[in-house]
Amino acid sequence: MSYKELQNGSDVRGIALGEKTNLTEKGAAHIAAAFAGWLAESCGKEICELKIAVGRDSRITGPALAEAVLGAFAAKGVKAMDAGMASTPAMFMSCVFPETDCDGAVMLTASHLPSDRNGLKFFEKKKGGLDKGDIKAILASADELAAAECEGAENCSCEKSAECAPEKTPLMEIYCRHLKSLISADLGLKPEDKPLAGLKIVVDAGNGAGGFYASEVLAPLGADVSGSQFLEPDGTFPNHAPNPEDKKAMESFSARVKECGADLGIIFDTDVDRMAVAGSDGKEINRNGIVALAALMCQEGPAGEKGTIVTDSITSTQLAEFLAAKGYKHLRFKRGYKNVINKGIELNAAGEYCPLAIETSGHAALKENYFLDDGAYLATKIVVKAAQLRKEGKAVESLIADLAEPMEAKEFRLPVLAEDFADYADSVLADLTAKIEKGEGICCGMSLEEPNYEGIRVNCDAENGDGWFLLRKSLHDPLMPLNIESNKAGGVAEIAAKASALLKLHDKLDISSLEK
Repeated sequence: MSYKELQNGSDVRGIALGEKTNLTEKGAAHIAAAFAGWLAESCGKEICELKIAVGRDSRITGPALAEAVLGAFAAKGVKAMDAGMASTPAMFMSCVFPETDCDGAVMLTASHLPSDRNGLKFFEKKKGGLDKGDIKAILASADELAAAECEGAENCSCEKSAECAPEKTPLMEIYCRHLKSLISADLGLKPEDKPLAGLKIVVDAGNGAGGFYASEVLAPLGADVSGSQFLEPDGTFPNHAPNPEDKKAMESFSARVKECGADLGIIFDTDVDRMAVAGSDGKEINRNGIVALAALMCQEGPAGEKGTIVTDSITSTQLAEFLAAKGYKHLRFKRGYKNVINKGIELNAAGEYCPLAIETSGHAALKENYFLDDGAYLATKIVVKAAQLRKEGKAVESLIADLAEPMEAKEFRLPVLAEDFADYADSVLADLTAKIEKGEGICCGMSLEEPNYEGIRVNCDAENGDGWFLLRKSLHDPLMPLNIESNKAGGVAEIAAKASALLKLHDKLDISSLEK
C-alpha cells in the first residue's frame, strides 16, 4: 500500500485498529521521518537541529502511534517533545510559546471519526497547519523511506540520534495558563480573584481530549462546572460521537445544559479544534449560529472596520443578511477548513481586513490568534462575553436573537458511480449550470448565485421552493453533496423534486435519495 492513500486533504487519516488497519506504527514512523525531512528543508535547518512536539487525543491507538512517531524523530536526531494527551491547537502553540519554542509539531488524531481511526496533523512554526501539497510531498517521501528500508538501506545518518531520547513537556499546563490569563485580563481581574465566580458552565468533551477546559481553565477561575459531562478521556467514545455536528451529541449536550440551568454550554470535538455552544435556554448554537456568534467576538480592524468574514459554501442566506446588518462583509468560499483559513490569510495579505475564517462545522480561525482553528480559544472569547453579559442580566443567545434561520434544511449525498468520478462530477455541474443559465422550463424561477466559488448554488423563487440548493463535488469521496434550504414548510421537498428532474439524465449519478 502507498502512504499516499492515507491523505485526507491537509491531514493524514487511516484505520488504526482491526483487520483493515492501514495506519500502523511502522507507517506512522515512516511518515514522521518524512515530516522531519520536510520540516528541516522548510526551516533551513539540519534534521538534528529540529525540535518537534508530539501530542495525541484520547483514542486507544494514540499511545502506541505517538511512541512510534517519537521514536522515529529520536532516531533522526530530532529533539522530540512528548506532550502526552493534548489538543490539536495546543500542538501548534508549542511553536509559539517561548517555554517550548518548537520548530514543528505533530498531533495524533482523526478528529470526530470512529474510534478505530487515527491520523496525523502537522504544524510548522511560521506556516501553521500544512496544506494539501505539503502532505502529498511528505507521503511521497514516506513511500521512498519504506522502499529504502525494504531494500536494506539505512535511513538514519545522524550521529546525535543516540542522544535524542524523547522528553516530556508540560505543554497543556502552559496552554491552560495561557487561556486563563486571557480570560482574567479581558475581565480586568487576576486569576486568583476568581473572575468567573457565579457563572455556571456545562462542558461536554465527548470523552475526547477537551476535558481540561472544564477542570484546568474554567474551574480554577471560579466557574461552576459541576454539570459538565463526558470529560473523562475514553477513546471508545461510549456516550456519543465527539462531534458538534452530530445530532445525538447535540441533543444530549443541549438537554444537559437545560437540565443544569447553566448560563452557557460548550461542546468540543475530539481534538478541540472545533466547538459549538448552547445558550442558557439549552438551545444549540452551531452551524450558522456559531458563525454569527464567532463574528461578534472578533476584534475590529485598525481603522475600526468590521471586515470580511470568510465562511464555507453552505452557509445560509439569513446568515449573510445578519452579518451585513452587523456591519460585516461576507465571503462565502469553499468547504474545507484550510480553504477558508487560507482565503482569510490571502485577504489580509492583499490589504482587505478579515478577522475570522470559519466553517459551519465549527472550525473557527481568528486573525488575532494566528488564524489557528482553536475551539478552546473561541470558547474563551465566548466565556468572557457570557461573564460580561451576566452582569447585565443577559445571556449569550441574546447576541444572535435577530439571526433568522431557514424553516427547513437538508443535505443529500449523491454517489457518483463513474470510475473517473471527479471528471464526471465536473460534467454534471457544467450541464446544470448551462440549464439554469437558459432559465427555460423547470429552470424558470431559478438563478445562479454570484459570486460562487464551489460547485453551483441556485436560488429558487417563492414558486420554486423559496430557498436555494448547492451541488458540489466532495473534497475526498466519489460523492456530490447537495445542500438544500427553504423558507417555507415543504420547500425542501419541492426543491429536491426539481433538482431530481434536472439531474435524472446523468445515469452515473445516484439520485435515489432525492427521489424518495
